[in-house]
Amino acid sequence: MSSQIDHLLTENRRFAPSPDFAAAAVGAADLYDQADADREGFWAEQARALHWHTPFAQVLDWSNPPFAQWFADGELNVAYNCLDRHVEAGNGDRVALLWEGEPGDSRRITYAELTDEVKRVANVLEDLGVVAGDRIAIYLPMIPEAIAAMLAVARLGAIHSVIFGGFSADSLRTRIDDAGAKVVITADGGYRKGRVSPLKPAVDQALADRGNGPQATVEHVLVVRRTENEVGWSEGRDLWWHEAVASASADHVAQPFPAENPLFILYTSGTTGKPKGILHTSGGYLTQASFTNRVVHDIHPETDVFWCTADIGWITGHSYVTYGPLANGATQVLYEGTPDAPHPGRWWELVEKYGVTILYTAPTAIRSFMKLGREIPNRFDLSSLRLLGSVGEPINPEAWMWYRHVIGADQTPIVDTWWQTETGSIMVSALPGVTETKPGSAQVPIPGIAIDVVDDAGEHVGNGNGGLLVITKPWPSMLRGIWGDPDRFVETYWEKFQDKGYYFAGDGARLDEDGDIWFLGRVDDVMNVSGHRLSTTEIESALVGNEAVAEAAVVGANDETTGQAVVAFVIVKQSYLNEHSPEGLADGLRKWVGEQIGPIARPRDVYIVGELPKTRSGKIMRRLLRDVAEGREVGDTTTLADTAVMSVISAQVK
Repeated sequence: MSSQIDHLLTENRRFAPSPDFAAAAVGAADLYDQADADREGFWAEQARALHWHTPFAQVLDWSNPPFAQWFADGELNVAYNCLDRHVEAGNGDRVALLWEGEPGDSRRITYAELTDEVKRVANVLEDLGVVAGDRIAIYLPMIPEAIAAMLAVARLGAIHSVIFGGFSADSLRTRIDDAGAKVVITADGGYRKGRVSPLKPAVDQALADRGNGPQATVEHVLVVRRTENEVGWSEGRDLWWHEAVASASADHVAQPFPAENPLFILYTSGTTGKPKGILHTSGGYLTQASFTNRVVHDIHPETDVFWCTADIGWITGHSYVTYGPLANGATQVLYEGTPDAPHPGRWWELVEKYGVTILYTAPTAIRSFMKLGREIPNRFDLSSLRLLGSVGEPINPEAWMWYRHVIGADQTPIVDTWWQTETGSIMVSALPGVTETKPGSAQVPIPGIAIDVVDDAGEHVGNGNGGLLVITKPWPSMLRGIWGDPDRFVETYWEKFQDKGYYFAGDGARLDEDGDIWFLGRVDDVMNVSGHRLSTTEIESALVGNEAVAEAAVVGANDETTGQAVVAFVIVKQSYLNEHSPEGLADGLRKWVGEQIGPIARPRDVYIVGELPKTRSGKIMRRLLRDVAEGREVGDTTTLADTAVMSVISAQVK
């Protein structure tokens, strides 16, 4: 099967940064020249922006690929880099976290206060017997204690495994068992959509006998009191955070650990079977997370208010809520709730309240705001915003334009970033003060990153062509393996292009005439229609380009005539429904795609639906839509944000 992916959509709009933005930008064009001239020297210079207790002499050891070591003879403490050094530099009074709870309670926490809390938590964990290398599971809502917990674990050289607060007891148990966690840090509950979402009961269930005996490695459960819902209590195992932390000493000296000391395990649900525990280490990860946050998000720590809307249960929340911004001494917003609670303008209210200058969010959130209409953000003063970012999946050009026009007042640059749990930090993005941006394109590898688009034989496809995205050289924040399963690590990411030593990301991409990168979605989502390999992303973009459509998901379904046929599921904008009947819209959209892209891409079926199946991090689960389109029993829905959505869609399709 050819890996060439046909490209059908064209996009000609261009947006250069304003002279004022470019003049003040953190990242300048000479970064590319420095990195091209001496890649390892470039990364060594970025690493030296951190504090090293023992400076490194060796930059990269790639003698045993694909197992890289970066700065391996150096020693540092990750938490010291995110906290103590800012306090020691005289910035203890700078606000680290502007926290807003869903019910409207709020806290302003300075670097000095956060450092104090983290030292106390570190002492509590040490008293519970936690030492370097132990694994600690964290199952918390978006509250300041979640960040304090991550940093306290890092401070001790232990390894955290953050588990998203929406996962079930079974998912929790699998992850706790796989990591062999010694302590679980949780809360009684969190607030979600106006209700208490209990967490401690799920932990109790996870640790109980689930058919093969009680959980064997967890010795203690540290519980934050957040919602005051009733919780069970196991004397001797469970302890309250507010009691233990308040009475702990605030004196704690951060010890140095080797740069390759493991920092965290983060589980990604593999498309099949057991979740993969992606392992990241300390020095290289913190180097690239802080560098990319600085130059891609253009962080000026003295003046910016940064807001990455991701949950800490995902990699985006690790790199651009906890580690990158705090390593850079930035001030950031942390919000507990969902975008639409307690009202659909909640995010924009917070942008106005805190004077947010940089907003980094997911295309799925942007499209859901499009669906509700611009009158909601128009009620708020968003004039503080000076940079917008997108993360999580390709953003289609119309959503990009809406984001720039409605949220950014046609002024703000947009950085559309590509990266993965496995890459640890941003790999492909515009630099906002340098790049002339194109709606829908992730643009170029960041300085120091080597990326190519190749065919099945690993050969460069050339400008104007599509193929498979590969990373051709090791990078500092790369995963160091899958926890406990080195063979699966090699097989999953390196086997396909083993002879060339390329990492294969699983994504399709194309190079435009300028050599800029456009992502075409997961290779698994590419359809083969009458011999043409079509990207779901391009057809979805064409659909969202129609005035009626807020969001679309496209899948390929088996078809006797064409091999696969295009099937589309679309959500219609509220503003369109207010003025038009949906009668005949599905046929109109089939014709529209034919006109925009060509007859080959015209959907066989278009279904108008109220919602799409999304994971809790906002990714559309096209696998489930394929089940519906092909009339099969719908597969596993446990990772969906709303498990009921598939039965609603199935009923609408029949």
